[in-house]
Amino acid sequence: MASLKHVGRQINNQKRCVIAYRVIPNDPEHCLVVFTDSLESADHDSLMTLVESNAGQNAYEFAEAMSRYSLSDGRNMLAAFHVMGKLAKRATKDIELVPNTQTTANLAEVNQFVAEQKGVTVEDLALQSNDKPIAEVKEATEAVAEAAPVAEVPNDGILTDEELAAQYRSQADALYKEAKRLREQAEELVPTKRKARAKKTESA
Repeated sequence: MASLKHVGRQINNQKRCVIAYRVIPNDPEHCLVVFTDSLESADHDSLMTLVESNAGQNAYEFAEAMSRYSLSDGRNMLAAFHVMGKLAKRATKDIELVPNTQTTANLAEVNQFVAEQKGVTVEDLALQSNDKPIAEVKEATEAVAEAAPVAEVPNDGILTDEELAAQYRSQADALYKEAKRLREQAEELVPTKRKARAKKTESA
């Protein structure tokens, strides 16, 4: 059976995920993942189609491919998952890669091994590029990671009301930041035209 990159699961509850970032810039002990069971059917199919594609498999970090791919309704995949709160921050030690049914590997250990082979630190594995699209992915990822602190997930995988409320607040903050950023980009592309208010002429 062929192996697939970027596919994994959370160790404690076996929830399957796609790993958007194996290493978060400036935060090497955490990653960003998309839990596949949290997606609507159409979005899930779009995600898995991309994972299995050459573009997905050849991407250094899967988020690069997501930033260039659209969902079935035309929305950019990375931006849409960001806005919907589908990018979850998790400790790399809590995620394992599952490239096929016979193989598993702890993400933290894989990152450490790759870094040692390259003679760099794990932090150095984070996406680094001056290419504008990739730089925008990196900037968006850092914003999501900052707005979405890691929730301590109990062994049974059930969040308390306090933890769930914290996640909702984090997602609301992320939505606000994303909406503000998109509005600013829209203004740069096409500034809003202010309609002149018709002055009422007063009768003598």
